[in-house]
Amino acid sequence: MPLQPRARNMKRELSAADIVKRTREAKKTYSFQNDRDPSIPVECWFQNPMDGLTLFIVFYTQACRWAQCLGCNLPSKESKNPIDFHDLIRQVDYVFGTILTREQQRNLRKIIISNNGSVLDEVTFSTTALIYFIAKMKFFCPNVSILSLETRPEYVDMIELSVLSRAMQEGETPTTLELAVGFEAFDETIRNEYFKKGLSLIVFEEMARMVAQHGFKLKVYYMLKPVPQLSEIQAIEDVQNGIEYLDRVSKQYNVDINLHLNPTFVASGTVLEEEYRIGRYTPPSLESVRQAVLPAEGKNLSVFIGLYDEGLAVPGGSCIREGDEDLVIKMNLFNQHQDYALLKGT
Repeated sequence: MPLQPRARNMKRELSAADIVKRTREAKKTYSFQNDRDPSIPVECWFQNPMDGLTLFIVFYTQACRWAQCLGCNLPSKESKNPIDFHDLIRQVDYVFGTILTREQQRNLRKIIISNNGSVLDEVTFSTTALIYFIAKMKFFCPNVSILSLETRPEYVDMIELSVLSRAMQEGETPTTLELAVGFEAFDETIRNEYFKKGLSLIVFEEMARMVAQHGFKLKVYYMLKPVPQLSEIQAIEDVQNGIEYLDRVSKQYNVDINLHLNPTFVASGTVLEEEYRIGRYTPPSLESVRQAVLPAEGKNLSVFIGLYDEGLAVPGGSCIREGDEDLVIKMNLFNQHQDYALLKGT
């Protein structure tokens, strides 16, 4: 069933045993990284989308409390135990004191914050640490114009958005907040019955309404062929139907939406890995990715094609295959320029 309760009904802490139990119920076999240095983020990397130089940060926190999504093993990089806010603050200090050079601090235009779960879930990601991050960002990176926070929609509430809105206006450059949410598949059955996302259109559109009220942006993650039940053609059609839907939502609520399309890779320790090993699942081709995004031309959307598997794919489980080198180059250029001519006639 789709996950309906608002964040206020989900704020009780889960024990490590609870998280492990939910993970095993989802037939996931991966373990958690409980012995990492809690003062250092999981990883950081740079991107070059149309928004300008972008830093993507994955913080080390307690793992995602939903833990049900079929093909997801991102929580395997996190801890099953709570991470104290003091350690999160040390991670923030590490980003600005070690990761970023002074030149990068000046040139940075966008930052994406993730914890492989929900940054707005204050049980796993301290609100104090989030505000501390914004203060450091404003001081050290004065030209950042967009801060993107990955979260599930049920953790979004108007009170928190109001506080964040005020904080983002401080400093030399006003910063727009972008909320990044995993939608994964447009079809309700695929999204919630097969993939176990637990997301209804009602909850998503309520979040879109709140985001629009503050003049914030939305980033929506779709996956191409996220479940074994889809053929390549059906997977393309699902993304294209999702493009039409997001275009309508963007116009209806007057909200800027970026579609982030991830071609599904086979994540270790998931049901998808089992299906892949017995021959019932093959990752989508990059050609299918190309076909899927073409109808976004002329829509009220920007598009980013994600090609990074974060080192979580099993051997041979990536969507990138031998002979894809030229298309990878074109897709990376497309991400920077939104020039659909790069994807036509390939």
